[in-house]
Amino acid sequence: MSDPIPSGAHRILFLNTLAFTLCFAAWTFNGVMVTYLVDSGIFDWSQVQIGWLLGIPILTGSVMRLPLGILTDKYGGKWIFVGLLLLTAIPMFLLSFTDSFAWYAVMSFGFGLAGAGFAVGIGYTSVWYPKHWQGRALGIFGAGNAGAAITTLLAPTLLNSFTENGQNPDAWKTLPVIYASVLVGMALLFALLAKNKKPAVSTRTMAQTLKPLGNIRVWRFGLYYFLVFGCFVAFSQWLLPYFTNVYGTSLVIAGLFASLFSLPSGVIRALGGWMSDKFGARRVMFGVFKWSIAISALLMIPKMEIFSPGRGINATQKGTVAEVTADEIRMESGKVYVFSPKTVSHEIQPEKAPILPKKSSWQEATVQPGEEVEKKQLLVKGVTRINFEANMWVFAVLTLVIGIVWGIGKASVYKFIPDYFPNEVGVVGGLVGVIGGLGGFFCPILFGYLLEGTGLWTSSWMLMLFLSIICLVWMSSVIKKMLQSKAPEIADKIDYH
Repeated sequence: MSDPIPSGAHRILFLNTLAFTLCFAAWTFNGVMVTYLVDSGIFDWSQVQIGWLLGIPILTGSVMRLPLGILTDKYGGKWIFVGLLLLTAIPMFLLSFTDSFAWYAVMSFGFGLAGAGFAVGIGYTSVWYPKHWQGRALGIFGAGNAGAAITTLLAPTLLNSFTENGQNPDAWKTLPVIYASVLVGMALLFALLAKNKKPAVSTRTMAQTLKPLGNIRVWRFGLYYFLVFGCFVAFSQWLLPYFTNVYGTSLVIAGLFASLFSLPSGVIRALGGWMSDKFGARRVMFGVFKWSIAISALLMIPKMEIFSPGRGINATQKGTVAEVTADEIRMESGKVYVFSPKTVSHEIQPEKAPILPKKSSWQEATVQPGEEVEKKQLLVKGVTRINFEANMWVFAVLTLVIGIVWGIGKASVYKFIPDYFPNEVGVVGGLVGVIGGLGGFFCPILFGYLLEGTGLWTSSWMLMLFLSIICLVWMSSVIKKMLQSKAPEIADKIDYH
């Protein structure tokens, strides 16, 4: 018989999810704010500096997940969450006094603490629910990732309102003050309505608490989370400059498209928890990695225009060119070579964005009147142009789908943790959260360097393809080893990919 759900558990889940949603909105604040400050000319920061500012808050929130996860296991989540919300509000408020890259970076380190709310909420939620309900509970809590959509959806509109559509640019400083106020209000609400609860084994020594961190399985879960969560965080911010640069959209429109990526990904996490409870986390993760590989491969194709040699015309005999017209070459011998010149129809129409690549071909004369030509000499060269617009709507739909896939994966990774480490959910969840969060720190920086090195915005999706393949191969090899040790007679008959 399944254990009953304790009284008050759902109230705690609601408070945890709401607090985490607001923390996540604050954690991804720089995606909108930095893009606005640069696009408005308030600060002149390079793509690499932008990458650092997008990643710095993610670093703080990631690194602090482990110690706060340990504190949650030891003291319970109520007052840890309250303290975190209040501490985050201080640097968020001070951000309004920014006048340099250095000051903005230091304050970003401070308010990045908001990202550690995940480890607190995971540990605090898990102690309230029996094992058969933990996948769903943690999936619902994880839907707080949708906080990224709050920032990308509302912040650009608020900035336009505060600054009177750019007429009063310094009014941007109102936005961090509002964020700080909301965090303080959430802290007060949490203090009034939440009830503290600690795990049954909260009296363990520090050495006993940290023992699971030596298990390679924890680090493998961390890599999975690096992809499905860290890269989600990175793109929830990176898509803003992506859309404004690649497709020339306004910040508000870019925010809407970024929300199309982040909001469903956060909300769908609850479904991922249910799927993991019903079908098993391992089976779900196999599907996540395969879909991630397929969609990343499609997204990594850049907008491009390629010119390539096409079908030309060679002289069939030796002779002298008598005349060259728009579409013919006449030889003194009377021989005529007809070709297809470039016309208006071969021009790319900029207002059109076809879904599939578009090809056009024409021919150009390479000889002049009076010129002596040899047999087999090229008289007319062929030109083929392939144009791929990377249709913005197709791109948006694909990012929506991969966001949903990663959202399901986020819940599935955390379903593994209470199954394998039922008494160390806080510390193991904290470390997995650290590794995953580091993806949100390193990826924007890597995106910036990849962009500068390759000149391709889609180089970020090339990185996603590489990470997805590594995760799938590692999981497949682990499953194969497990089966070979426990059921060698069927291990070689299973397709692990």
